[in-house]
Amino acid sequence: MNRKFILLVEDNPDDELLIVRALRKNQIWNDVEVVRDGVAALDFLFATGPCCGRDPSDLPAVVLLDLRLPRMHGFQVLRRIRADTRTQDLPVIIITASWEVEDILSGYSLRADGYACKTASFSKFVNALGHLGLEGLLADEPSPAKVKALRKAHQEFSGEEQPIHLGMND
Repeated sequence: MNRKFILLVEDNPDDELLIVRALRKNQIWNDVEVVRDGVAALDFLFATGPCCGRDPSDLPAVVLLDLRLPRMHGFQVLRRIRADTRTQDLPVIIITASWEVEDILSGYSLRADGYACKTASFSKFVNALGHLGLEGLLADEPSPAKVKALRKAHQEFSGEEQPIHLGMND
């Protein structure tokens, strides 16, 4: 099974620390691979350039994408991701300092899966990340709370107390 990791495309090391800290506050402990610009992000995803020895099928579970990047703007990166059949369905969440309505609308028109503004207060940023559903994308198995809820729903529906099987060890 491939590891479920996050690709963070962020040129500012301080913002990288902020984002990783916000992920940890949301109990997201997956590895975070960081690239510093748009070209490096595409090289990583498509195993080209300096990343040519990387397995191109080892894709991240989600890409967290800044917009204002060196060498290639985040929207150009998102366009390339959506244009390739290998990555067209890869979850991409824009994490940027921009509150501009035009940027938000452009991101969603390019099929971004979410948008969070990192210039909000830290607690609001943590809360925003928590509402993006990242834990579902990154979990290898359903959480214990989800398993319990599924079992309860099954019991109420069927009137039985036998366990349901989710393809994991109960």
